[in-house]
Amino acid sequence: MKIRIWLDRLLAFLTVFSFSGVIIVVTIQIMSRYLPYTAIWTEELTRYLFIYAICFGAPLALLRGEFINVDIILTRMSHGFRRFYEIGIYILIFALSAVLVKEGWFFIQLGKTQTSATMPFQMSAIHAAILIMSLFLLLYSIVKIIRLIRNEEDFNSQMGGGEL
Repeated sequence: MKIRIWLDRLLAFLTVFSFSGVIIVVTIQIMSRYLPYTAIWTEELTRYLFIYAICFGAPLALLRGEFINVDIILTRMSHGFRRFYEIGIYILIFALSAVLVKEGWFFIQLGKTQTSATMPFQMSAIHAAILIMSLFLLLYSIVKIIRLIRNEEDFNSQMGGGEL
């Protein structure tokens, strides 16, 4: 359990770090329009940082139940039916993530022969985001399924979106 809490915190930190990088790089890009300095790398780095922000943030959103739901339908379900419905959803997410792990590995192999246009690194480092995200989605979908089977999920706390 402590490992998962540590992973949650690591993913949260990396999400904030990546998104903060997006903000900083976009600020540099905006400032370079008015300065004699031309930053041609900013557009590409912004894209890569955004990809990694999603890579680290999506598993946390899955764990916290912060993805979009149709609340009007979910609130009308009985607690027992909703548990089975949610288990089915997380089994589908698990299956899709398993496919993405396999395909993400092939995508990394493809990126080994490519380099970034303006940045000095291989595209496999960027393509690895799919594999990383998929592995964490696999892990967190298992956590959610176990919570649902043990009846540890509080559906009422998830209604209305991901407020803190």
